[in-house]
Amino acid sequence: MADSELLASWQARIDISPFQRFLGLRVEHVGEGRLVLGLDWREDLVSNPATKTAHGGVLAAIIDLGGLYAILTAKATAVATVDLGVDYLSPFTGGRLRSTSNVVRLGSKVSTAETKITNAEGKLLASGRGVYLMGTRDT
Repeated sequence: MADSELLASWQARIDISPFQRFLGLRVEHVGEGRLVLGLDWREDLVSNPATKTAHGGVLAAIIDLGGLYAILTAKATAVATVDLGVDYLSPFTGGRLRSTSNVVRLGSKVSTAETKITNAEGKLLASGRGVYLMGTRDT
Protein backbone atom coordinates (compact mmCIF):
# COMPACT_ATOMS: atom_id res chain seq x y z
CA MET A 1 0.00 0.00 0.00
CA ALA A 2 1.40 3.41 -0.97
CA ASP A 3 1.93 5.99 1.79
CA SER A 4 -0.95 8.16 0.58
CA GLU A 5 -3.28 5.12 0.54
CA LEU A 6 -2.13 4.09 4.02
CA LEU A 7 -2.75 7.58 5.39
CA ALA A 8 -6.16 7.74 3.69
CA SER A 9 -7.09 4.34 5.12
CA TRP A 10 -6.25 5.41 8.68
CA GLN A 11 -7.90 8.80 8.16
CA ALA A 12 -11.11 6.95 7.24
CA ARG A 13 -10.84 4.97 10.50
CA ILE A 14 -10.43 8.18 12.49
CA ASP A 15 -13.29 9.87 10.64
CA ILE A 16 -15.76 7.06 11.38
CA SER A 17 -16.50 8.76 14.70
CA PRO A 18 -18.53 12.01 14.70
CA PHE A 19 -16.55 13.27 17.72
CA GLN A 20 -13.22 12.62 16.02
CA ARG A 21 -14.48 14.36 12.86
CA PHE A 22 -15.52 17.32 15.03
CA LEU A 23 -12.01 17.52 16.47
CA GLY A 24 -10.59 17.72 12.94
CA LEU A 25 -7.73 15.30 13.52
CA ARG A 26 -5.50 14.62 10.50
CA VAL A 27 -3.39 11.48 10.18
CA GLU A 28 0.20 12.52 9.36
CA HIS A 29 2.15 9.28 9.86
CA VAL A 30 1.35 5.63 10.51
CA GLY A 31 3.82 2.91 11.45
CA GLU A 32 3.43 -0.33 13.34
CA GLY A 33 2.71 0.75 16.91
CA ARG A 34 3.04 4.44 16.05
CA LEU A 35 0.57 7.13 14.99
CA VAL A 36 1.09 10.85 14.40
CA LEU A 37 -1.94 13.13 14.28
CA GLY A 38 -2.20 16.84 13.52
CA LEU A 39 -4.79 19.40 14.56
CA ASP A 40 -5.16 22.99 13.41
CA TRP A 41 -6.27 25.65 15.89
CA ARG A 42 -9.93 26.60 15.84
CA GLU A 43 -11.79 29.09 18.02
CA ASP A 44 -14.40 26.47 18.93
CA LEU A 45 -11.73 24.57 20.89
CA VAL A 46 -11.36 27.48 23.34
CA SER A 47 -12.19 26.86 26.98
CA ASN A 48 -11.78 30.39 28.30
CA PRO A 49 -12.18 33.31 25.86
CA ALA A 50 -10.15 35.57 28.18
CA THR A 51 -7.03 33.41 27.86
CA LYS A 52 -7.77 31.96 24.38
CA THR A 53 -6.52 28.51 25.33
CA ALA A 54 -7.89 25.18 24.16
CA HIS A 55 -9.90 23.13 26.61
CA GLY A 56 -7.82 20.48 28.38
CA GLY A 57 -10.42 17.89 27.44
CA VAL A 58 -9.43 18.34 23.79
CA LEU A 59 -5.83 17.42 24.62
CA ALA A 60 -6.96 14.51 26.82
CA ALA A 61 -9.17 13.19 24.02
CA ILE A 62 -6.27 13.35 21.57
CA ILE A 63 -4.03 11.46 23.99
CA ASP A 64 -6.72 8.82 24.48
CA LEU A 65 -7.53 8.44 20.78
CA GLY A 66 -3.90 8.54 19.67
CA GLY A 67 -2.95 5.79 22.09
CA LEU A 68 -5.84 3.56 21.13
CA TYR A 69 -5.20 3.96 17.40
CA ALA A 70 -1.46 3.38 17.88
CA ILE A 71 -2.38 -0.01 19.33
CA LEU A 72 -4.63 -0.67 16.34
CA THR A 73 -1.68 0.03 14.00
CA ALA A 74 0.07 -2.93 15.63
CA LYS A 75 -2.71 -5.16 14.25
CA ALA A 76 -4.17 -5.59 17.73
CA THR A 77 -7.73 -4.93 18.88
CA ALA A 78 -8.27 -2.46 21.70
CA VAL A 79 -11.92 -2.15 22.69
CA ALA A 80 -12.00 0.37 25.55
CA THR A 81 -9.89 2.70 27.67
CA VAL A 82 -9.20 1.27 31.13
CA ASP A 83 -7.09 4.14 32.49
CA LEU A 84 -5.85 7.48 31.19
CA GLY A 85 -3.30 9.82 32.73
CA VAL A 86 -2.62 13.29 31.34
CA ASP A 87 0.03 15.84 32.27
CA TYR A 88 -0.75 19.36 31.04
CA LEU A 89 2.51 21.23 30.57
CA SER A 90 1.70 24.31 28.51
CA PRO A 91 -1.53 25.69 27.01
CA PHE A 92 -2.46 25.24 23.37
CA THR A 93 -3.06 28.80 22.18
CA GLY A 94 -2.97 28.64 18.41
CA GLY A 95 -1.31 27.28 15.31
CA ARG A 96 -1.01 23.56 14.75
CA LEU A 97 -0.37 20.80 17.21
CA ARG A 98 1.10 17.37 16.61
CA SER A 99 0.32 14.27 18.62
CA THR A 100 2.79 11.38 18.54
CA SER A 101 1.58 8.10 20.04
CA ASN A 102 3.64 4.95 20.56
CA VAL A 103 2.78 1.53 21.92
CA VAL A 104 4.64 0.83 25.15
CA ARG A 105 3.37 -2.71 25.68
CA LEU A 106 1.01 -4.99 23.78
CA GLY A 107 -0.65 -7.51 26.05
CA SER A 108 -3.34 -10.11 25.70
CA LYS A 109 -5.62 -8.50 28.33
CA VAL A 110 -4.47 -4.85 28.38
CA SER A 111 -2.05 -2.75 26.35
CA THR A 112 -0.35 0.57 27.06
CA ALA A 113 0.49 3.51 24.81
CA GLU A 114 2.03 6.89 25.47
CA THR A 115 1.38 10.15 23.64
CA LYS A 116 3.18 13.49 23.46
CA ILE A 117 1.50 16.61 22.10
CA THR A 118 3.67 19.44 20.80
CA ASN A 119 2.97 22.78 19.14
CA ALA A 120 4.34 23.87 15.76
CA GLU A 121 7.61 24.96 17.40
CA GLY A 122 8.06 21.56 19.06
CA LYS A 123 7.21 22.74 22.58
CA LEU A 124 5.67 19.96 24.68
CA LEU A 125 2.07 20.91 25.56
CA ALA A 126 0.85 17.68 27.14
CA SER A 127 1.79 14.06 27.56
CA GLY A 128 -0.06 11.04 28.75
CA ARG A 129 -0.38 7.32 28.95
CA GLY A 130 -3.40 5.18 28.28
CA VAL A 131 -4.19 1.60 29.22
CA TYR A 132 -6.60 -0.16 26.88
CA LEU A 133 -8.67 -3.34 27.21
CA MET A 134 -7.81 -5.86 24.56
CA GLY A 135 -10.25 -8.23 22.93
CA THR A 136 -12.58 -8.61 20.02
CA ARG A 137 -15.52 -6.45 19.01
CA ASP A 138 -17.73 -9.00 20.78
CA THR A 139 -16.02 -8.36 24.13
